[in-house]
Amino acid sequence: MRPYANEGYRRLFDDGFSVGLFFPITTASDPIPSFEDLERQVELASEASDLGFDALWFRDVPLYSPRFNDAGQVYDPWVFLTHVAANTDDVALVTGSIILPLRHPLHVAKAAASVDRLSGGRLVLGVATGDRPSEFPAFDIDEDARGELFREHVGVLRTLWSEDYPELDSSFGTLDGSLDLVPKPTTETLPLLVTGRARQSLEWIAEHGDGWVYYQHTLEDLEDQLGTWRELVRETTGEESKPYVQVLHVDLKEDPSAEPEPIHQGYAAGSEWFREHVRGLRDAGVDHVMINIRQTDDDRDPRGVLEEFSDEVLAEL
Repeated sequence: MRPYANEGYRRLFDDGFSVGLFFPITTASDPIPSFEDLERQVELASEASDLGFDALWFRDVPLYSPRFNDAGQVYDPWVFLTHVAANTDDVALVTGSIILPLRHPLHVAKAAASVDRLSGGRLVLGVATGDRPSEFPAFDIDEDARGELFREHVGVLRTLWSEDYPELDSSFGTLDGSLDLVPKPTTETLPLLVTGRARQSLEWIAEHGDGWVYYQHTLEDLEDQLGTWRELVRETTGEESKPYVQVLHVDLKEDPSAEPEPIHQGYAAGSEWFREHVRGLRDAGVDHVMINIRQTDDDRDPRGVLEEFSDEVLAEL
């Protein structure tokens, strides 16, 4: 068994193709979700698990920028993860994604291991370098250094989780072997899914990541990318493969036969088209699809959208 294969990782990847949901689960188009919407998230999370979704994805957006017109899930990811973990049973909990250069690795290591322990090993850690330039000056971080900081951060996390009383000398600080990080995760190290290219070569991601999260592609481009990814995993690690996750934004139309129209990172379409598209992703070799509900019709109830997607798309797969 892989040393990072905790309960959440196995829920995502051990039984073949799986599908998860991005927070917030809402049909509202406002950049900052209303607190009425946010209060429904735990209820919807529990229902999503019952409907067959395998994972819930939690974003890390430290500061709201009107330029991006998207405040994410609003709540701090560690606080929200703990709250949802306490109100769900077996669904995987995934960060999508923690912005490593903006955080200290000691804090990330302790918070992540704590959530993993409190949730019974359900946490999978998606990680990224960040793509909002205005956040970096607020944290006094050089945006141009984020690729190097990301690599160093990953190394520090692995050491903190896997070694007792580690010795470390990094740009984040020094440990001389007299201090330890507790708790440790439920497995030897938490699984890390690298999002996008993270300012790294694909060879580095194949070697150091436990999976790769990427964005919407045509099926033809996807097959080429998956072939390259698996070849690099074999060359750098000797493993046959590591998981590949794709992001899919979904604007589910009420007309099930509605033809697709491109939207940012996804499509607006009816359930019949989405059923064939998601089947195509599965058959091409995608291991997990992360669905981000992006409705343009604010009158549609998110519960109804989830139920329709489950009944008309997931049930057929």
